Amino acid sequence: MQILIDPGSREMGWAIALHGGAGDIPLSLPPERRQPREAALRHCLQIGVEALKVNKPPLDVVELVVRELENIPVFNAGKGSVLTSKGTVEMEACIMDGTKRCGAVSGLTTVVNPISLARLVMENTPHIYLAFDGAEAFAREQGVETVDANSFITPENVERLKQAKEANRVQIDYTQPIQKDVKENKPEADGDSQLGTVGCVAVDDLGNLASATSTGGLVNKMVGRIGDTPIIGAGTYANNLCAVSATGKGEAIIRSTAARDVAALMEYKGLSLKEAAAYVVEESTPKGNVGLVAVSATGEVTMPFNTTGMFRACATEDGYWEIGIWPSDVQK
Repeated sequence: MQILIDPGSREMGWAIALHGGAGDIPLSLPPERRQPREAALRHCLQIGVEALKVNKPPLDVVELVVRELENIPVFNAGKGSVLTSKGTVEMEACIMDGTKRCGAVSGLTTVVNPISLARLVMENTPHIYLAFDGAEAFAREQGVETVDANSFITPENVERLKQAKEANRVQIDYTQPIQKDVKENKPEADGDSQLGTVGCVAVDDLGNLASATSTGGLVNKMVGRIGDTPIIGAGTYANNLCAVSATGKGEAIIRSTAARDVAALMEYKGLSLKEAAAYVVEESTPKGNVGLVAVSATGEVTMPFNTTGMFRACATEDGYWEIGIWPSDVQK
């Protein structure tokens, strides 16, 4: 089903935005750590733009882009997923379109592309959300690509878990490692200890909307912990007004129902997408906890965050193109 918007009410055409996680990203992040992520965002943005140009539905576009992001190990999703306190992987994902159809999964240990399983939950079950053993069994029934759970465990994410355990904390996207001989929580400037959650939102020329988000969660999270990503209205949301994908500290995003609040402010207060998203990020979610990307049915796009930075990219039909990390006034 498509939502048709009166062409006369359209401000712009299609638009797309994606993120690779938000958090404490130091301005001194070295090129060898920054550039692969920027290149990945550019690559995935181009994939999404080309898909929209040939009139692929936004639901297909966001799944396609997030699948690609899951396959790139510099982000905290799919291949790059971080580890729980027990050294295991528990991935989660969610997808939703402007008709409020949605599907979500969590606790995945073997599925290569969680976002595609989330879509299958939406389309091939009477439910919205499957988790853990039930989700894994459904994946096998649907014939999606799976691998041995140990294949997600790498020296890099083992080291990230070790750093988190030494600091006795869970870590959100891009939290910096703490040196054992430093008592204060001073970040190292030469690298990050975690990767970033991924997400994509898109709108086509007719105003059809979709959102998709995927993550490995927090480094050193408790086994069984579920974050904001698969929770409708928290990390992922879409209706006939906008599509939103959030990233950051899941507990804070859940408490503030960040993604749904953007839509609610548009619906009930008549705010524009940018006004609504700015309010959610600046006023209703504690500083240092959230970033989001969003598009509206009329072609607006916005990518606010209240963390140090957020890996992000967007493009619109009128030729606008942006790839960024830090606030625009400090971009390098």
